[in-house]
Amino acid sequence: MRLGLALGYWGRGPDPGHVALAQEAERLGYDSVWTAEAWGSDAFTPLTWIAAQTSRIRLGTAVVQMAARSPVTTAMHALTLDHLSGGRMMLGLGLSGPQVVEGWYGRPFPRSPLTATREYVEVIRQVLRREGPVELAGRFHSHPYDGEDGTGLGKPLKPITHPLRADLPVLLGAEGPKNIAQTTRIADGWLPLYWSPLRTDVYEASLADVPEGFLIAPMARAKVCDDVAEGLLPVKAMLGFYIGGMGHSARNFHADLMARMGYEAEARHIQELFLAGRREEAVLAVPDAFADEISLVGPRARIAERLELWRKGPVTDLLVLAPDPHTLRVLAELNS
Repeated sequence: MRLGLALGYWGRGPDPGHVALAQEAERLGYDSVWTAEAWGSDAFTPLTWIAAQTSRIRLGTAVVQMAARSPVTTAMHALTLDHLSGGRMMLGLGLSGPQVVEGWYGRPFPRSPLTATREYVEVIRQVLRREGPVELAGRFHSHPYDGEDGTGLGKPLKPITHPLRADLPVLLGAEGPKNIAQTTRIADGWLPLYWSPLRTDVYEASLADVPEGFLIAPMARAKVCDDVAEGLLPVKAMLGFYIGGMGHSARNFHADLMARMGYEAEARHIQELFLAGRREEAVLAVPDAFADEISLVGPRARIAERLELWRKGPVTDLLVLAPDPHTLRVLAELNS
């Protein structure tokens, strides 16, 4: 199991320690570093900044949102950074949800998410293969554009720039069972949002036909500390926000995932509290047990014991949300 460093997206502003943290991860032998985006900073720019100040560590997006860019635009970003970094780019994509897609990007959330995702990935593959002009008569992505409001003058084009790698890895952040199963067929890897080494059966059916070399790369917050309860507070804060606020009360993919993992009543209660404006209570309502099983928190010996559970399962890459070099170093030593 390889280790990666997950930096997430910016909050109020850029974190001045992210480059140094990425450089330390590279020095410690981490395989990859990952950036993200929500409705603020983008994922590609910080990753390019890190690429310019590292030399070996692979560079991934976990994730860039499909609604933010057309598939050819995303492919352009990926092939450009792949060239500039000497072939270190990995492209992680996510569909997001209706609240963000329609509220932030001002676009309709696709009524058939699986079809929209499949078409998006197909366009990117065509760009990267550069075997001919990009052509797709898609339901959501048509190349050339053939909508009634178009001119009809669109011309099939292939990229001027020759991509460095036709097989640049494409990973998907999928949560629903059907979406995960499709991911194993159309992508090179999967980026689970929550992964519990104690509940791998939740994904067993969706991962039944995983091809050889397929990446399974979940994120997990890690913190070496003496007080487990205190160390779990950032995990609970994240879960409270995602489960309570990242979605509508009637359609929240994160809450649905927590429910499938055995915490349905707790997930709905967190939603109710968060949507009622009782955010602190929502965070405190997150079960310590759930926060604990999807993270690596506590003294070194405890983390070592729990890390073995992650290593025994199908996870190929553990993407660590670790705020300090000491935690990164401990994990590197334990995983060596």
